[in-house]
Amino acid sequence: MKKNIFVIFVLLLTVAFTSCSEERIDYNNPDVKLFVKQLKDGNYKTKGPEGFVEVPRFIRKDIPELLKYADDLTIIPSFPLPPVSTYFGTKVRLGECMLWIVESIRLGQYASLGCNMVRADADNYEGIYFLSDEEVHDAAKRYRYWWDNARYPKTRWSVDPCFDDPLCGSGYRWW
Repeated sequence: MKKNIFVIFVLLLTVAFTSCSEERIDYNNPDVKLFVKQLKDGNYKTKGPEGFVEVPRFIRKDIPELLKYADDLTIIPSFPLPPVSTYFGTKVRLGECMLWIVESIRLGQYASLGCNMVRADADNYEGIYFLSDEEVHDAAKRYRYWWDNARYPKTRWSVDPCFDDPLCGSGYRWW
């Protein structure tokens, strides 16, 4: 009798652990909150159509949700960079990566091959030229301002030369 109870207990545990499947992100219709959770946990594994682990296909409607995380300076274990990237850089801050996704949506292509911003006058891409936490917060503020005004169409009467460039005049650029 004890043996049967033990076998039943082991079977129940096996069923319980195998039925708990990891939440998956739909590459073509991603959930921002789940994406952020998986990045923070270090278990993001969603593959794109080419079979590489990639950032899912976020679109303009996702920008407000992505911008909610722009000030989060949590260092994440890794970030899925473009397959053509050879960048194995330094610390990866969640908020800066969310801004990279927003910039990629804005441009319609990868913002850069790494998700770090540098000072525009940088001589090279050493860590000393990467933005400080305060500068990342400033960049996030600039992106929010850009998004708040992006709903208004640019007209020939628009006088702002930085109308559609969040980093214009900031001294920052994507690396």
